[in-house]
Amino acid sequence: MLFCIISLFGFSGRKMARPLHRGVSGGGRFSGNSQDLWNDSQMKDKTEKDGIDKISLSSDNTYLSFRFPFRFLFPEFFSPKLVVNENGFVSDPFSPGTLRSRQKFTLKLLKFSLVVIVILALTGSFWWTISITSSSRGHVFRGYRRMQEQLVSDLWDIGELSAGTARLKELELCSEESENYVPCFNVSENLALGFSGGEENDRHCGHASRQNCLVLPPVNYKIPLRWPTGRDVIWVANVKITAQEVLSSGSMTKRMMMLEEEQISFRSASPMFDGVEDYSHQIAEMIGLRNESNFIQSGVRAILDIGCGYGSFGAHLFSKQIITMCTANYEASGSQVQLTLERGLPAMIGSFTSKQLPYPSLSFDMIHCARCGVDWDQKDGILLIEVDRLLRPGGYFVWTSPITNTQGFQRNKQNKKKWDVVRSFADNLCWEMLSQQDETVVWKKTSKRNCYASRKSGSGPSICSKGRDVESPYYHPLQACIGGTQSRRWIPIEERAPWPSRANLNSKELGIYGLHSEDLTEDTLNWNSAVRNYWSLLSPLIFSDHPKRPGDEDPSPPYNMVRNVLDMNARFGGFNSALLESGKSVWVMNVVSTSGPNYLPLILDRGFVGVLHDWCEAFPTYPRTYDMVHAEGLLSLETSQQRRCTMLDLFSEIDRLLRPEGWVILRDTASLIESARGLATRLKWEARVVEIESSSDERLLISQKPFFKRLAN
Repeated sequence: MLFCIISLFGFSGRKMARPLHRGVSGGGRFSGNSQDLWNDSQMKDKTEKDGIDKISLSSDNTYLSFRFPFRFLFPEFFSPKLVVNENGFVSDPFSPGTLRSRQKFTLKLLKFSLVVIVILALTGSFWWTISITSSSRGHVFRGYRRMQEQLVSDLWDIGELSAGTARLKELELCSEESENYVPCFNVSENLALGFSGGEENDRHCGHASRQNCLVLPPVNYKIPLRWPTGRDVIWVANVKITAQEVLSSGSMTKRMMMLEEEQISFRSASPMFDGVEDYSHQIAEMIGLRNESNFIQSGVRAILDIGCGYGSFGAHLFSKQIITMCTANYEASGSQVQLTLERGLPAMIGSFTSKQLPYPSLSFDMIHCARCGVDWDQKDGILLIEVDRLLRPGGYFVWTSPITNTQGFQRNKQNKKKWDVVRSFADNLCWEMLSQQDETVVWKKTSKRNCYASRKSGSGPSICSKGRDVESPYYHPLQACIGGTQSRRWIPIEERAPWPSRANLNSKELGIYGLHSEDLTEDTLNWNSAVRNYWSLLSPLIFSDHPKRPGDEDPSPPYNMVRNVLDMNARFGGFNSALLESGKSVWVMNVVSTSGPNYLPLILDRGFVGVLHDWCEAFPTYPRTYDMVHAEGLLSLETSQQRRCTMLDLFSEIDRLLRPEGWVILRDTASLIESARGLATRLKWEARVVEIESSSDERLLISQKPFFKRLAN
């Protein structure tokens, strides 16, 4: 502004050009008397000189009026009494002869310019204040939020740059011991810290467990086979397991494995085994159904499989449109969770010992335990109370164990004692025992809340008070009271719409979360469009300089790569819904961040699977778990709060979770995406930034993790 005002009021050091009046030149002859010519010439010169004086006075006044429009403020410098010198020219008041006056004028002009600037600034500030106070509060808040997010992003960028070139180097490789390491689950360290009684298997996160390095796959790691082939055959080098662990007994579903050179085969449907198909059929009959295909009609869609073996129960039911979440303890070798995920089935590390699982109350239609290793008769029944919290009204608890075999009670009195404890406690939880066959028992949770009030006084656990009945606990200690009874989500499974209609909640169910049908419809349409755009980008075309495994026998992604999907900021589960509507053979782990609004109960009510998680901590799974990691708005969510971790910590964790040649799709503001691209480079990802709309401030970061192999010793 100062420059503009000075330019407007300033002056040039050059003098204005004036016409020079010279005599007639040339060699022509003049006739007549020379004195007459001289007199005529003097008269003519005098007349012309008078004319020139008038013209010069007029032109200089006009020149000054245009050049100095505020000359009336400085009359001493703009006097109209101009002097004509002896050469016939008007004297310039700003000539070098008047340098001191010129300096005084310049000083006063600068002072005047500063006064004008102050006046304009105060006036602009006044009108800006008036406009702000008259605008809506919501608009101001949104503007403030945008400024805040931009400030956080800028400060983060400045911090990265100020750290110097060392911070911009690519991350180092982790040691070979980290190939299958899961932070927060260090049993030996937990034992050294004094944890015992099963708590050593629990999740204990600390700053020491964080490592910012790149976890390389094992030496002989191979890209998993395409779904559904990969469900039944996996590469033995991709997981940590010994031949003895493969052949050893244990869970019923663990026995359905065969080791064949470099592969592990799961022959769950083979007639030479007492297959999982017969087992599933038996459970359906015990519930009162014709077969397991009728689970959906009875209200069963989501199952929690505790100690799942290697996922064969869930693998079989997947074809029946039933989704089974496997949860089991961390195991350094022969992990049930790792092998289940390698087969392309939902699984997560979860210790059923001393803490509540990170799922909301009333989340599953069935909970299954087939020789899962949990002592249900211990700890005064507190583990059964947790099962009751997780079960929806009318849901089923299926337990298969030698303890339940009444024919063996005469040989094993201890088993009979344990069975009596479990059966008595189940009655006090208002569970109805539907059937008992061989080693399998099926209970049905009550659909009526008043059942708890009708129990005999002191005959069972009490109802949790409103303050203790947390709907979505995050690894809280196990509680000895019955939870979920005061929830507005207390809806029996028989009254819920069967799958797939369940994915579209009715207006009454949406009202629980303060939403309307239009909100979910709009979200669904947006994600359907987004998935179409995403899928068109998942091809070698966007990475033409780094094509992905060309060859007709192995089609390019997403056909052979994408099976396990992690949505790091799931919100309503719209990404999951759009993938299923588009016919993709995927399952999605919907994660709701503890930093944002908790819509995890809504996601689970829609028939999807998901979990609550703090992204400043390691996700409870093994390395190389997911084929695709997606996050929409997560960077804005995490940077808008004062966090105890950095963006590098978050991206290092994504790299740990991602399989080689897996994909990352991040959608966020342009500034955050640019910062993310810098981190992707440090992680050795191939990354491209894609503009969504010209009018949008959002961008897409599409990245692919390369396949680096560790050299054999």
